[in-house]
Amino acid sequence: MSALYAPTARPTRNARAPRAAQAARPTRATRVTRATRAVESVLLVSGAALVPWLVVLATTLPPTAQVGHWNVAWAGLDALEALGLLATGLLRRRGDGRHRLTAAATCALLLVDAWFDTVTAAPGAELATALAMAVCAELPLAVVCATLALKTDRRTGRTDAGIDTDTALRSETSPTTK
Repeated sequence: MSALYAPTARPTRNARAPRAAQAARPTRATRVTRATRAVESVLLVSGAALVPWLVVLATTLPPTAQVGHWNVAWAGLDALEALGLLATGLLRRRGDGRHRLTAAATCALLLVDAWFDTVTAAPGAELATALAMAVCAELPLAVVCATLALKTDRRTGRTDAGIDTDTALRSETSPTTK
């Protein structure tokens, strides 16, 4: 009976994986696909492209409307979007699973920006510009970020819950001993 409750040996920190397991691990070059690089590049380019736009916003928006610091509010929102896109792209490029967190936050910021741009725009050309920005830039980037935040990363094998899918599959298919 005591054998059932005996503690199992834990591997030490210095324990190394068997050579066969090390050889079976694909290199980073084999894990990264062109599509992955394309997504990362789109995020990085989009984030970098927002930087000059921040200058335009900060210098051309009127300092006051019916709300004080109108220019600071819009420039600040777009600065957060740029930071989120850059952080998501860089973290994903490094294979860091935390890119899901920045992707989720950036998705929310992009949706907020699209919403406020369209509802605060004056009728006419301003509204048309706001709708074009929402449909052509903000909403598609929000979809990309939402997809990144919710999907399993093939490079790390981890889901959004942080479960190693390879280990989970092995434990489901292996017989359990009681």
